[in-house]
Amino acid sequence: MPLQNRVTPFGRIDTTPARGLFTGNRGVIHDPQTKTLLRRRWTTRAWIICVCDFRGRRREVMGRNSPTGTAGWTELFFLDEVTALAAGHRPCFFCRREAATRFLACARAAENDQMLKAPRLDSALHGQRLAVTGRVQPIAAEALQDLPDGSMIAFGERAYAFRGGALYEWRFEATEAPPHRTDPRRLFNCLRQP
Repeated sequence: MPLQNRVTPFGRIDTTPARGLFTGNRGVIHDPQTKTLLRRRWTTRAWIICVCDFRGRRREVMGRNSPTGTAGWTELFFLDEVTALAAGHRPCFFCRREAATRFLACARAAENDQMLKAPRLDSALHGQRLAVTGRVQPIAAEALQDLPDGSMIAFGERAYAFRGGALYEWRFEATEAPPHRTDPRRLFNCLRQP
């Protein structure tokens, strides 16, 4: 039976049998007895993205995985890194050190702060997550051509990943490629019409 542990680009945690390429967590947000989520959706500001296979370690998903026999952390799963980043997570410094170091370097450059460390970055990211909850951040059709590969945009309840000048619709199973190269501005204008 699928557990409620798959994360959408919107940050929601849903139930689906589909698998993901990455795992990660937001702290302990489950009951290990029932393997169900608690009401809270995070217990830490460090929302991280981890590899699913690390040094042969095995965990019981949503089980009692801490050394003391308590819950440990709640395993969440992401289709891919683009999904995890869109949901507000960052690479883990333990199992994904190279990706985490690159991410921190980009954050330092964006903030013009070479002293920025992970805890302060996590606080800033958490503030941004809370600031966008329930808000729409509009984008002009002309701006789509300037988006870098890996950008995630939303039209209502649908999310699209931008890659190679085309938009790919996000789904739990896989990001669906368009039948042919799609001009994102054309799709954008089409989706905006009632």
